[in-house]
Amino acid sequence: MPKILVIEDEAAIRRVLTKILSEENDTYQVEEAEDGLKGIEKIKNEDYDLILCDIKMPKMDGVEVLEATKKIKPEIPVVMISGHGDLETAVNTMRLGAFDYISKPPDLNRLLNTVRNALDKKQLVVENKILKKRVSKNYQMIGESEGINHIRTMVDKVATTDARVLITGPNGTGKELVAHQLHEKSDRSTFPLIEVNCAAIPSELIESELFGHVKGAFTSAVKDRAGKFEAANKGTIFLDEIGDMSLPAQAKVLRALQENLIQRVGADKDIKVDVRVIAATNKDLKVEIAEGRFREDLYHRLAVILIKVPALNDRRDDIPILLKHFAQKIAEEQGAVPKQFNDKAIKLLQEYDWTGNIRELRNVVERLIILGDTEISVQDVKLFASK
Repeated sequence: MPKILVIEDEAAIRRVLTKILSEENDTYQVEEAEDGLKGIEKIKNEDYDLILCDIKMPKMDGVEVLEATKKIKPEIPVVMISGHGDLETAVNTMRLGAFDYISKPPDLNRLLNTVRNALDKKQLVVENKILKKRVSKNYQMIGESEGINHIRTMVDKVATTDARVLITGPNGTGKELVAHQLHEKSDRSTFPLIEVNCAAIPSELIESELFGHVKGAFTSAVKDRAGKFEAANKGTIFLDEIGDMSLPAQAKVLRALQENLIQRVGADKDIKVDVRVIAATNKDLKVEIAEGRFREDLYHRLAVILIKVPALNDRRDDIPILLKHFAQKIAEEQGAVPKQFNDKAIKLLQEYDWTGNIRELRNVVERLIILGDTEISVQDVKLFASK
């Protein structure tokens, strides 16, 4: 049920607005405030889907209400209404974050259309927040070890900047989780995070994949196509396994980082992009540089911030927490009854040599959930967790 607050010092206009809204949709729950101060008190204590606010009011005017609302609850759309309408006031309120500006006496159709659009926007904001929470749950970093807590601290410090980040660590340690956390906690989180697995794309196609191409650039280029950098504009591009990128592609990535310009394959025109770059690799890039397989200048461009994700063997104290997390998650996915690991089974799993890291541990837990008893024992581990 949409909840609307009308802030207006003239009682007659409050009553008219309330009547119009109530008659438009009987699900609208309309509340009133007779001045800006009382309006702000209501906004602090209640959740509203829309605010209609007069501009000229005693005690606290509408512009002050708008500014305060954007600080307290920025997601609420605010429609400004004024009998002293002029272009400068309208532009100023829109610049401060108003959803729309309507002059008195309001045109009925315009008012109701604005209300519907504002409520639709609020619903989209709510749905987006819910979706982001679900996404965040999928990319949690589980564990309380010193290494994981250090990564969390690094992410919190770096996420809100545009600093480039190079994430290193063995396969299966969760480097992509760190990349997602950096993006989700950044100011770019409302724009795309585009992932590129550099190892999975043939070297002859990587440039087209990253930068796009124009029609006729090569045999199969039957039409113009944007690349991943363009798709990530205003957002983040995650170059996973960048150590496997070809030297020609590295040169083009370097130019994109230096100049914020890319060029589609077969084109002469530059395209400006605003992209934050996060890269990851399981290789020692300093060794790759020494052997001529990776550009040193690109390394220094990428490695502004270095985050090293530890191998599972280096954070064995996290294994009990990870077992519980994966057991619950997999049981939900499989529609199975959650199973517990007894202490001896946990101890045995902590002693394993986890060459496949978190990815291997999850696979083992899934196998045990499907094949093991209600309580996972040492015998289950020995039967079903063998390599």
